[in-house]
Amino acid sequence: MRFLVRDRLLGFGDDYWIEDQDGNKVFLVDGKAMRLRDTFELKDTQGRVLINIHQKMFALRDTMIIERDGDTLATVKRKRLSLLRNHYRVSLVDGTELDVSGKILDREFAIDFDGELLAQISRRWLHIRETYGVDIVRDEADPALLIAVAVCVIHLADKEREED
Repeated sequence: MRFLVRDRLLGFGDDYWIEDQDGNKVFLVDGKAMRLRDTFELKDTQGRVLINIHQKMFALRDTMIIERDGDTLATVKRKRLSLLRNHYRVSLVDGTELDVSGKILDREFAIDFDGELLAQISRRWLHIRETYGVDIVRDEADPALLIAVAVCVIHLADKEREED
């Protein structure tokens, strides 16, 4: 299952659609401007909020919280930084963890669970400028959650780059 995300629209206050590989609108990312913390909502085509994403206030390291129906689903934060790759840890509320690693700023990274690939994020497949793909490789994976994870790590990496 592949989704297309227009990269240049990841600013706050901007709304942008995520399309499937056939060009059909599937999810709307609604960036909430004028808030004390960075906030997004992932909505379906009828406008129902599927996932809330917001920055955790008063954290030592930048942390994003992913919520579904008012309950915390996951936290996302930078795991470690090496010279070539960024690593982020996604701690799910059930105690499992996802590992996100790759070249986040280049939009070339993977989301793994216990060493198994769940999703690949890449620009390589696309010829459309400022667009990247989210290719979900496991049928039982939650597309909304994995897209939310991609939005979080890209936001955190972009924010860190701006601060440097």
